[in-house]
Parts: sequence; structure tokens; C-alpha cells
Amino acid sequence: MSDATLHASTQNPDDFVVQIADQVESFLVAVTEVARGDEPESAVPFLLLEVSQLLLAGGRLGAHEDIVPEERYEPDPGPEPDVDELRENFARLLDPIDVYSEVFDPYEPRTAPVPARISDDLADIITDLGHGMAHYRAGRTSEALWWWQFSYFSNWGPTASAVLRALQSVLIHVRLNQPLEELDGLDTDQPAMGDETLEFEAGRVMAQEIGAPLGIQPGK
Repeated sequence: MSDATLHASTQNPDDFVVQIADQVESFLVAVTEVARGDEPESAVPFLLLEVSQLLLAGGRLGAHEDIVPEERYEPDPGPEPDVDELRENFARLLDPIDVYSEVFDPYEPRTAPVPARISDDLADIITDLGHGMAHYRAGRTSEALWWWQFSYFSNWGPTASAVLRALQSVLIHVRLNQPLEELDGLDTDQPAMGDETLEFEAGRVMAQEIGAPLGIQPGK
């Protein structure tokens, strides 16, 4: 199924797979556009909107009964897209808020926060979604749905949820004019210290220092 026939009139817009594919494609196009950096002042609010809408698709996939692909073994979707440039663009665009702290499993006792990068997470999400989209464009709709549902549970769903919380937190601090507390110099390259905790070089990022580069105005 080529791009030209991706939304052909023969496809029923009420079909579940068509609706999910539309949401996935919309996210891929929109986020790739943000990564170009033409409108840095709106990057954080726009990403918050796009990730929120993507998670709606994820919620529908999660609530759906288990999807079984038609073929026993996954057909080769072709080479994975190169997302390194996109990852680097986001890292530059979102500095100095790219690195954030996340608890991997909120139900795991004594789970220590770990550092993560929004730029890495967005690139991973795009890779997962693009993998399923390759199946969809080739006409393997059940395989696409299975992949999107499986990877929602195993990777892009939790990752997108973490990114959403990070972006939301940035806007909360800036719009409410609340300086961010000390971020402990969050650094994904810093090795772990001890069995259950991570220690990082001390640092402080203020809401104005975040808002100014991104064009976000703090609340009055």
C-alpha cells in the first residue's frame, strides 16, 4: 500500500485500524515538523498536544482485545528509519530541559528515579510507530495493529507517558511562575552510585531560563 493509497476511498474511516493509522501518521508528521526547529517558541506546548493525542490512540489499543496477526511470523518491514538527526535536533531544541527524572515502574517497591532524555524518548517512539506504519503501508493491517499494540505495552506507551509528564511539568513551572527545584544535575551519562540510588552533580535550572529559550512566557 503506497502513500497514495494509504487513505484511499475504499478504506472505511470508521475502521479501527484506519483510525489508529491516522493518529499514528499524524503524530509522525507533526513531531518530525517540530524537530525542524522552525518555531522553537511553540515546541513544548505543541509536543505536549501531540503526545497527548498519541496516548489516546494508545489507550484505545490497550483497551482493545488482544490482536492476533494473520501470519505466524512477522514479515520483514524493511530497514528501520534513521532517527539520529531527529534525535539530535530535539536535543538542541529542548536544551536545557531535555534530561528529566523518571520512575520506571511505580508499582515496584523502592524504585529509584532514573535520568532520561526527551529527545531519546521521542526518537524511540517514532521508531516503534514507524515500524508498524511500514506494515500498514504494505497492506498488512493486522500485523500493523499487532505491532502497535505490542509495542504500546512494551515500550512506546510507558515512554510516551513519561515524556508527557515531563513536558507537562515544564509548562506547569513556567506558566505558574514556579522556579524548578534543584535538578541534581540530571545527566544520563552519569554512572549509578550504590544499589538503589543515583547521585548526580548538583545544578539548578530556573523557570525563566527554560522559558526564555523556548519562548514560553511565565504566568503573571
